Amino acid sequence: MALPKKVSIIGGGIQGLCTAYYLNKEGLEVSVFEPKTAETGASYVNAGYLTPSHIIPLAAPGMISKGLKWMLNSSSPFYVKPRIERDFLKWSWRFYKSSTLQKVTAAIPVIKEINLLSEQCFKEIKLSGDLGDFQLDHHGLLMLYKTKSAAKAENEVAKKAASLGLKVSYPDEKELNNLQPQLSKDIIGGILYDCDSHTTPSEIMPKLKKRLLDSGVKFITEKVHHFEQKENILTAIITDKNKYPTEEVVIAAGAWSGQLAKQLNIDVSLEAGKGYRIDVHRETGIKIPAILMEAKVAVTPMKGFTRFAGTMELSGINTTIRKERVNAIVKAAEAYYPGLKITAAEKEAASSGMRPVSPDGLPYIGRPKAIKNLCFATGHAMMGWSLGPATGKLISEIILNKKPSMDLSPFDPNRKF
Repeated sequence: MALPKKVSIIGGGIQGLCTAYYLNKEGLEVSVFEPKTAETGASYVNAGYLTPSHIIPLAAPGMISKGLKWMLNSSSPFYVKPRIERDFLKWSWRFYKSSTLQKVTAAIPVIKEINLLSEQCFKEIKLSGDLGDFQLDHHGLLMLYKTKSAAKAENEVAKKAASLGLKVSYPDEKELNNLQPQLSKDIIGGILYDCDSHTTPSEIMPKLKKRLLDSGVKFITEKVHHFEQKENILTAIITDKNKYPTEEVVIAAGAWSGQLAKQLNIDVSLEAGKGYRIDVHRETGIKIPAILMEAKVAVTPMKGFTRFAGTMELSGINTTIRKERVNAIVKAAEAYYPGLKITAAEKEAASSGMRPVSPDGLPYIGRPKAIKNLCFATGHAMMGWSLGPATGKLISEIILNKKPSMDLSPFDPNRKF
């Protein structure tokens, strides 16, 4: 079977650009279809973590009860806007079916493996010099908690992570203060995942895009409307302006991937999970990435600023900035770091991104049965940034008929829930 020469990637976020990066290095002709709003998406506003420690998928036992508890509270860490929509109800049922101990236990080693693969890919990209220098700091991730219930829950995760060979430590009060001075006295403890790293997405994304442009990758800032198809082969991308012949198609359009799949009569179950971020471009004294457990807020010392990010909002695809959710992030940040004061202007500049969330918390990486020359690279939820390079590498291996770097069956777009 002849290898394709012309690949069309729909989506200019981290999944799409990493896929373009690996395919371009193999000498393929790559086009990225990217709406002009792509630079404000989830790939630019996330916490920048590389997280082998994040081994528990969103669809974990107990999340349904938490979701019901928080559903009507629009400032809660996990907010679900009640709505009667067929796709949302179908996704919710699948999420419920995926939230079993058996399924989560099976997912844990898979999530660990793809995270470690992606972390290695990040390191290789940096060592290659392809993007020049960029922040890739290995200081670990600190989980901070104020309540015994949060301490118990995170200790169980840490125990599981350690059993899988991930490096975990338990700093005492003095060590915690050395890691991050001037924490709130209400914090009763923390766990350090030494295995984790962090980056600055708004530094890496432009460098990656420039590298691709310099290497001959075409960026087409037109909206994909539909596809031209001959039997089970996609032959062209149809945009709002033009028609583009193609030999391979990769749908890496984030939360919009499900809509594109629908046009092809393919059921890729996704919900848009909105996350928020606040950037503080001044000295905060924050030295190490941390997650504020009770509020589910991620804190990252990025290159030139500190980012406060988080929450999961399932309210459909929209760009609405809910002030109560921004205020919840601010309240948590200031409560954990007593010397911090986030200004009105910093709150006003808050942004959000839509994360594609699958029912079982695992991404879709691979080919659907219905279309021979189509791949999906979507559904990564909160791990999109962390898993971008691994996803790009795996998709390139599929297209080039290479042996994949890991077992792809858990990410099968055809899987049942």
